[in-house]
Amino acid sequence: MKSRALLRLAVIAAVTAAATAASAQEVIRLRIASGHPPANTYVNLMQGFFVPEVTKRVAAKTKYKVEFVEGYGGAMVKVADTLEGVQAGIIDIGGYCFCFEPSNLPLHAFQIMLPFGTMDPTVSLKVARAVYDKVPYMSKVFEDKYKQKLIALIADNGYNLGTNFAWQNVSDLKGQKIAGAGLNLKWLEFAGATPVQSSLPDAYTSMQTGVYNGWIMFPSAWVNFKLYEVGKYYTEVGFGAITWHGLTVNSARWEKLPKEVQAVILEVAKEFEAKTGTVNKENYPKQIAELKAKGVNVNAVTDKVRQDWANSLAAWPAQKAKELDAAGMPGTQVLEIALKAAEDNGHKWPIQYKLK
Repeated sequence: MKSRALLRLAVIAAVTAAATAASAQEVIRLRIASGHPPANTYVNLMQGFFVPEVTKRVAAKTKYKVEFVEGYGGAMVKVADTLEGVQAGIIDIGGYCFCFEPSNLPLHAFQIMLPFGTMDPTVSLKVARAVYDKVPYMSKVFEDKYKQKLIALIADNGYNLGTNFAWQNVSDLKGQKIAGAGLNLKWLEFAGATPVQSSLPDAYTSMQTGVYNGWIMFPSAWVNFKLYEVGKYYTEVGFGAITWHGLTVNSARWEKLPKEVQAVILEVAKEFEAKTGTVNKENYPKQIAELKAKGVNVNAVTDKVRQDWANSLAAWPAQKAKELDAAGMPGTQVLEIALKAAEDNGHKWPIQYKLK
């Protein structure tokens, strides 16, 4: 009888201890959002990799438990308001394109200022990392001016041109309304096209209703946003794979997080950053094949067209560098590092951009 009583007491004690331990596991709630939907590769990785991995690893490595409140596709913040949403603490973590912050983050579109760069998003990340690691301003500006911490860079796959009309020569684009995001509209100047600022959530309807007739866009968007239904022509121009998105966290919220939770988030963020490169690289040929399978006319411009297009933009990088330098930003330094980093990683520029 005595041994049974002791056994019952031991079981009760174990259950009580487990319950106490569970209740002692403090819950940390974090709001994470993007104006883009999960059809965007990086948002899909936020939802499918970053959130579950942080949740799992925090539970396994710390005494805390993280619960995410997720809001994508504009549910919490719009594409052009995510920086401000993180800054104001409306959300704790935000993923967004710097292209929608031309006034706040003009230098962060530096790869756009060097058209016809690498089409490999993993190399694009390496180029961007070389810049961010050597130029403190690139990360510090988020903390100093916008009350947030940059925890990951985000690469896209290579930019080309999708349209709802056939074209072969650059002259065929003259007068056509072509959409883009921010500074990449400059690429259209040589073509004589009419640039239209837009964002992906609006793309399908805008193409369908004739607001514009084409998009400077990577193939993942043409597939995932079903733009192939309203744009049956996709031309591989090779403008470049651009790293100009980021994942940031509100500074005040970050400082309140336990150090061990911060460590996990940074660990996962680093892996998330790398995945935006590798996943986009792996998907590019699959998406081109899928477009063809869906009846899209996929073609590529000739080397001469690409060369002529690059020549038409030859003076632009130096102009942008000078403009940014005059505004107190390290424009020339950033572009010089980016040019060399691309070459160091095997990229051959169609022309030698002169910055001075």
